Amino acid sequence: MLGAIIGDISGSRFEFDYGNLTKVFEFINNDCDYTDDSVMTVAIAEGIMNAGKMADDKTIYHEVEKAMIKWGRRYPYAGYGHNFDKWLKSKTHRPYNSYGNGSAMRVSAVAYYYESLARTIEAARITAEITHNHPEGIKGATCTAAVIYLGRNGFSKEEILKYVLENYDYDLHETIEEMRARHEHVESCMDSLPKALRSFFAGNSYEDVVRNAISLGGDTDTLAAIAGAVAEGYYGNVGGYEEKARAILPKDMWEIVERFKKETGK
Repeated sequence: MLGAIIGDISGSRFEFDYGNLTKVFEFINNDCDYTDDSVMTVAIAEGIMNAGKMADDKTIYHEVEKAMIKWGRRYPYAGYGHNFDKWLKSKTHRPYNSYGNGSAMRVSAVAYYYESLARTIEAARITAEITHNHPEGIKGATCTAAVIYLGRNGFSKEEILKYVLENYDYDLHETIEEMRARHEHVESCMDSLPKALRSFFAGNSYEDVVRNAISLGGDTDTLAAIAGAVAEGYYGNVGGYEEKARAILPKDMWEIVERFKKETGK
């Protein structure tokens, strides 16, 4: 999950094309900050830990929803989308059929918490359905979690790519250069997953993957959060940026990161 948070922090200052579509930039500096991607990543982690590994689906849903509301209201100005902000402030908290990339950017902790791919995918589905119950919103979350799970369990990039192509209908034929040439700010899973996955497949380290994602422009914090989460799973590190992230993330959020590391060893 730290891979998602660091990706979010690194990409935060380039969102809405404030960068110049390059991989050459200071990875984390004083202009960087956490956004809703980090807040909700922490929320999902706390929710599944509070539910416990043996929890049934209903308990996972309840605990994750509760954690999302808690952390979202604690950090109300983190940059949430309009519909999520309405959900956060509502009394009923009904899912709103979203296919936005928020379901994918927040899911990474799920891929480290559960012991099987099947349970990882099922738990990812539950975390998505709390808000993003559109089939594409669910697909974005389950694909992200599955790829992280496969990466951290020693699967090669070739094997992971084969899995994605066989189980998810994302179009991954474009190169990074082609994606960069048509850069645009789109916040859907259908746009973000191919970009984040291609950034991963074309990268050669955690940092290189995140730089790939940010160089595409548009929704850079979320692209980098998803790509960074996947890269951490595969490479097993976050490029040495843990302490810089700790200096930026609020203390109470970092406490969840530490609790998660203690409970999972990851």
